[in-house]
Amino acid sequence: MHLEIKRLYKQFPSNQGTLVALKDINMHVETGEFVCAVGASGSGKSTLLRLVAGLDLPTSGHISVDGIDVTGPGSDRGMVFQRYTLYPWMTVQKNVEFGLKLQGVHKNEYRERASYYLDVVGLSQFAQSYPKELSGGMKQRVAIARSLATHPKILLMDEPFGALDVQTKETMQQFLLDIWERTGSTILMITHDVEEAVFLSQRIYVLTARPGTIQQELKILLPKARDYTIKRQMKFHHYVDEILDLLRERAIEMPVAV
Repeated sequence: MHLEIKRLYKQFPSNQGTLVALKDINMHVETGEFVCAVGASGSGKSTLLRLVAGLDLPTSGHISVDGIDVTGPGSDRGMVFQRYTLYPWMTVQKNVEFGLKLQGVHKNEYRERASYYLDVVGLSQFAQSYPKELSGGMKQRVAIARSLATHPKILLMDEPFGALDVQTKETMQQFLLDIWERTGSTILMITHDVEEAVFLSQRIYVLTARPGTIQQELKILLPKARDYTIKRQMKFHHYVDEILDLLRERAIEMPVAV
């Protein structure tokens, strides 16, 4: 799997004229990588992920997966949103099966695959429950299972833990790392949480705001197998401080929007 983003621009009309949301974005993600794009509000993170998902089109530049241009949504890209986007009238099992049905997967296979991924995320016992009966973290596990079940080439995650409390968020971060290692998935995730980005990813793209540009790419040279204790290491805090300094530096340079 090779995701490539080249010379990407995205503009929107506004009352003040043309708003440049993203400017000259160049990124790549390779098979099995966990990559984060981190930036403050206004850096165009969600816009970037929507473009990769094919939910919107760039003004110029191009996005490709394995050499094929992204022109709309596709089964090669799975999407996990901050809000769980589960169907409240469907059971957990039916929610995970839904995408497989749309792909035309045979009934026996989609039931088996959905059950497998519910087991992977530790929710087999809740297969016949409804979303309203689940906690926030459990709902997000269902959303992740639903995306993984369709076997996407890359999993796109839009601040998936942003709506969770601190303790649940930390639990879900560790859970996601475990899932990534077990399944060998390729993940591109956006977040404004610098510590989260350092804890999860192998590489980080730091985005500036107004317009969103790639300020720097950092390789996170921490062990692949991580748990919460790694957050106590000086090297972890060095990465966090370096990224925060980059974000602060650019924020001071940029004029305040009116």
